Amino acid sequence: MHKIAVLFDLDGTILDTIEDLKDSLNHVLDKYGFPGHSTEEVKRFVGNGMHKLVERAVPEETSRDLIEEIHSRFISHYKDNCRIKTKPYPGIMELVRTLKENGIKTAVISNKSDAAVRELTTHMFNGCFDQVLGASDGVKLKPDRAMIDIVLGKLSVNSEDAIYVGDSEVDIETARNAHMDCVSVTWGFRSRAQLIANGAEMLADEPAQILRYI
Repeated sequence: MHKIAVLFDLDGTILDTIEDLKDSLNHVLDKYGFPGHSTEEVKRFVGNGMHKLVERAVPEETSRDLIEEIHSRFISHYKDNCRIKTKPYPGIMELVRTLKENGIKTAVISNKSDAAVRELTTHMFNGCFDQVLGASDGVKLKPDRAMIDIVLGKLSVNSEDAIYVGDSEVDIETARNAHMDCVSVTWGFRSRAQLIANGAEMLADEPAQILRYI
């Protein structure tokens, strides 16, 4: 196997973002008198974008208009507080450097808002990725392959020459839809057992192990 590009998910894959996500979410929920959530609960909510995160966090009977209002306030609060506790997972910086040194293109694709993705990758990784793409109007979210296709096009790389790295069932399905190989990492927001149950075939327990699939 020889790949010329590695596409990474963000939350739970290259960055441990869960505490900042939880804090912003609970801050906004508290403003509306709604109960907050634990770290483990928020982990289960993450994966399908910020709007879906809010939908899963509020009581079932919450109106659509109120969900939209909470989502807007959550996005605003998180954008200003997304770098307080967030940090790269151990070994990720070294992995990205190794890939770059070997001429392998790198990108980040996330269902998180595009502004937050760019803020985090610029600050945490000094803008070292070749392409970065987050949620934006008119582009379908993962697991649709649309975001993958956009990034591969900008990299001038075919899907069979790239590998996708993620931490959830959404990432496995995204790679499958894009006809790409997928490495599932076990240090993120899903357990090894959950990943295998959702069809993971290539697993990495630490960042350096990703290199054996390239």
